[in-house]
Amino acid sequence: MRKVEVVPHNSEWQNLFQTEAKAIAKILKPNSVEIYHIGSTSIPSIYAKPIIDILVAVEDIDRVDSQNRSMENLGYRAKGEFGISGRRFFRKDNSEGKRTHHVHIFATNSVQISRHLAFRDYLTAHPLLAQQYSDLKCELAQKYPHDINSYMDGKDGFIKDIDRQAAKWDRTNQ
Repeated sequence: MRKVEVVPHNSEWQNLFQTEAKAIAKILKPNSVEIYHIGSTSIPSIYAKPIIDILVAVEDIDRVDSQNRSMENLGYRAKGEFGISGRRFFRKDNSEGKRTHHVHIFATNSVQISRHLAFRDYLTAHPLLAQQYSDLKCELAQKYPHDINSYMDGKDGFIKDIDRQAAKWDRTNQ
């Protein structure tokens, strides 16, 4: 059972993303198009689970499956779509078994790419909402320290609301 832990923002998270993104790009080239830092660790000043979320846009999602062994050599476990159609999901733990990275790979035409980027950019541009999200995560982590499902369920409504706001905002800011 993993402990639900959220911690203050760490400026080192960007460096950890950059390092991992370079290694992933080498494996997925020439299929990879863009690699992004997403999730709470990419949003300045908010609390986050200390897991680096990486989004990779690729030309051909099916070609990713042939790279599973190479991703495993980097320490990742391939999880297939893992609940989201059209995604390839990988997760990585450190030597103590603590989760450190998630990699979400989508084809370049996936709406999931714009959704994740809009969420990140919207909260970055709206620090009061980002703080509300941070506060909610801290409250849920304290309430459900050993129940990741309840923690995730507790964030669901807020995330969906931000997704709606971010989608409108994203369209008007392009």
